Amino acid sequence: MSPSLILAIVLGYFGLIMAVAWRTGKGAGNADFFIGGHRSPWLLVAFGMIGTSLSGVTFLSVPGVVGNLASPNQQFGYMQVVFGYLVGYAFIAGVLMPLYYRLRLTSIYTYLDQRFGPSSYKTGAVFFLISRTLGASFRIFLVTGVFQAFVLQPLGVPYFITIAATLLLIWVYTHQGGIRTIVYTDALQTGFMLAAVVLTVLFIGRALGLSPSGWGAAIRSEGLGQVFFWDPKAPGYFWKQFLSGAAIATVMTGLDQDMMQKNNSCPDIRSAQKNMLVFSIVLVFVNVAFLTLGALLYRYAAVQGIAVPETTDHLYPMLALEHFPVVYAAIFLIGLIAAAFSSADSALTALTTSFCVDILGMPAEEVAEAEHPDATAAAVRPATKRTRFAIHAAFSGLVLLICYAFYAWSSGDVLGNLFRAAGFTYGPLLGLFFFGLFSTRRIRDGWAPLVCVASVLICLALAGQGILGPLFGLSENAVNAWQASVDRLLHGYRFGFEILILNGILTSFGLLLISRSAKT
Repeated sequence: MSPSLILAIVLGYFGLIMAVAWRTGKGAGNADFFIGGHRSPWLLVAFGMIGTSLSGVTFLSVPGVVGNLASPNQQFGYMQVVFGYLVGYAFIAGVLMPLYYRLRLTSIYTYLDQRFGPSSYKTGAVFFLISRTLGASFRIFLVTGVFQAFVLQPLGVPYFITIAATLLLIWVYTHQGGIRTIVYTDALQTGFMLAAVVLTVLFIGRALGLSPSGWGAAIRSEGLGQVFFWDPKAPGYFWKQFLSGAAIATVMTGLDQDMMQKNNSCPDIRSAQKNMLVFSIVLVFVNVAFLTLGALLYRYAAVQGIAVPETTDHLYPMLALEHFPVVYAAIFLIGLIAAAFSSADSALTALTTSFCVDILGMPAEEVAEAEHPDATAAAVRPATKRTRFAIHAAFSGLVLLICYAFYAWSSGDVLGNLFRAAGFTYGPLLGLFFFGLFSTRRIRDGWAPLVCVASVLICLALAGQGILGPLFGLSENAVNAWQASVDRLLHGYRFGFEILILNGILTSFGLLLISRSAKT
């Protein structure tokens, strides 16, 4: 593709998004920015959430991981995690969402303040900010890294300019309307992303002379069709993946301000629950489509004699931009841009919301007036637009710096790295919410931060040897010696994504130790 064509596609896409943002953000206040004024259509929210949940990780990393036989998600094994998602989504719809709507929460972490106290509340909010900042950075890095490697680097554009321009464009179309804008732009971007996948699958099928009925046989012939893995010692063991999927869905959707902010923008709880039901069912079929795309990409590469790149996340972009006809390269590029924007816009809005409401303690003026109609203007401390804009810009800059660090030092598949990071950072949130929901005991609130940090450190000691070295400046020999000690302690068992569950259990146990009966 010529540079002029690439530039035309990018500018045309951004122009379309800006037109939607201008229309939806006109006259938007803080209530619209934070919760969409509680007027978001549930079906539109459900469709847009698919794009946010998928992001660039699913668009690039899931197709690539199909043929990565060193990954626990090899072949169609990722579906074991997806089936676990359904359990998590059912828990969200049946337990968490009614709670959020009953309390009318702008930030879901306000619940921790009401249940435990200010220290637990701030601790939960800080862990979300860390988790979502890292998660958003992983997602944006994957997409912009691919865009850099295959499109802009040959033109001599530095990566710093690529990521800065991406975040600037996202900031421009979200800083005014927030959630009210994102509900519409994410739905549009989800459509572009899914269209790119469907059209690519159809193209590869025709190129290989296969009808849809022959896709399964072609995938099995490549040895890539296995879904369930039953060896308890294998990293892709079914129950390990299934339970991890349930926990991942609970924390990365139900305990995530980004995802719940969209649900909470629906008019009522029934609309939000319908949104979650439709979202969860459609997501299963969408993930099947992405895995089918991955398997067919490997089949196409084998038939054409094309070497698979060492970084499997680059398989789809390499084939699309270097071996597919120009029209399908353009389709891929549009899907890639949609993945980049949909993964970052709502994340930056959610981070801004959480920091303003949870850390700075600034309720939105319109929200406060709606929830307390008798309040006078003097009783409300408004979140001014100037402060909100500054926080939004600051988080954009932080994500920029983290992405650049990933670009300089990252290795491995992004899907695995994202879930491993979630296991350490979302675990305390899982423990805090579960203890609050399923226990009536009160805790010594001031001790909550120590319990959460201790849980993370224990999990790092048991399963984070690859992180401990750089984090504490340990030598390779020291890390290997520690790994050998852990292997002896656990009889050779290695933690994967299920470290999230252990983290939540340890946090809950720690809260139990610092708790007392609600009657005392």
